[in-house]
Amino acid sequence: MHIIGPTQQRGHVLLVAGDAAVRRRTVQVAPSANLAALGVVPVSALLNSGVPSDTTYLDGVRDPNTALTRLRTAAATPGPLLVYLSGRLTVDRRSRRLHLALAGTTDASVRYTALPWEWLGAELGARPPGLTTVLLDLAADKAAWPLLQEYGSLPASPSAEVYGVVSPPGFAGGGNVVSSYTRHWIDQLRSSPSRPANLQLHVLAVGAAALPPGALVLPTARELGAPAPAPAPVAAAVPVPGRTADGASHQAVPVGQREAALGPRPAATATAAVTAAVQDPRPHIHSLATSGRHLEAATLARAWEQHALQTYGFTSPETVQWVEIRADLARMAGDFRLATRLWTGVGRTRLAYQPPDAAEVHAAAAGALYCWTQLKDEAAVRDAGTELMDLLRSLPSVDPKYLHLAQQRLELLHRAPSHR
Repeated sequence: MHIIGPTQQRGHVLLVAGDAAVRRRTVQVAPSANLAALGVVPVSALLNSGVPSDTTYLDGVRDPNTALTRLRTAAATPGPLLVYLSGRLTVDRRSRRLHLALAGTTDASVRYTALPWEWLGAELGARPPGLTTVLLDLAADKAAWPLLQEYGSLPASPSAEVYGVVSPPGFAGGGNVVSSYTRHWIDQLRSSPSRPANLQLHVLAVGAAALPPGALVLPTARELGAPAPAPAPVAAAVPVPGRTADGASHQAVPVGQREAALGPRPAATATAAVTAAVQDPRPHIHSLATSGRHLEAATLARAWEQHALQTYGFTSPETVQWVEIRADLARMAGDFRLATRLWTGVGRTRLAYQPPDAAEVHAAAAGALYCWTQLKDEAAVRDAGTELMDLLRSLPSVDPKYLHLAQQRLELLHRAPSHR
């Protein structure tokens, strides 16, 4: 047997554009645009390796056997492999098997013109662990989405790292342009001084992308090794604003203050990042924010909010707690406009299932009011002030001076001449 040494290894990048996902004549996912954008990224950056590599583009292919041949060739490469798939997931309604729709695939021809999803796992399954990455930017049609909900995931191969998003069938879509997730993945590759680990790229891309509500994010929190963090008291989960509008000091415990050790930085290996997430991502996120790495902290928090939303629902305590964390991260970063909006939203959401005099509701109102008082832009003050006033009026037990302060500031702004 001929042993291939490290210096003889070759890598491979396989980029596959399936059929475009279209809703009401509007393109939801444009696979060809995604492939064109990835095609100008250096292969060494895509693979995170400097070994000699081959690249295969499959755009417009109609025969699943042709796609299988290219996949088999790519899987046989001895070095690192990246498989990127973009397009529409559909189902063979006779066997209820998932397929990647190829060019020309119709509901009636899925069995003959689409790529069975199980072929991907079968071809990649024999590869050694640590050498294979599967990157997905897909949309599921109405037939495939219930099956994905039943599965709760979209596995490709136990030996592969699988990252990506699958959008639900009902979202509006962005037209014939590069998908938000793929674009932000590429942006992070280009803007980072050193090539981040795949997990970090994925988390940053998910955090920055405007994903449709309910989109399936892979790997799921369950596949990372743990469910979304369990409910915890607000004061223990997030650092609340340091002072209220009247100058009274809050004495809440900041995130991670009671932790013995902080998690590793996101630039560490994927394994270390997963370990940090499994233990509890909140101390790690707080350490990023306190060290000035606000963008990384915010995107990580948003990614975990997405996991909680998919697992527990929009108004669940788990999801609301992640919105609270994002609100306070915005305050720490000096983005008081976003912080005000998030804290106000938390207050209104909590009012849907908690009494108006609940401590968590009052904490959200206090956070919103404090951040609103820090706004300098008059338009932002007016815009956020209306919703804040509505929230404060919904809390009969709130200190009247808070409502008076907010009302007074809004009245002064309305009486003052515009400086525009």
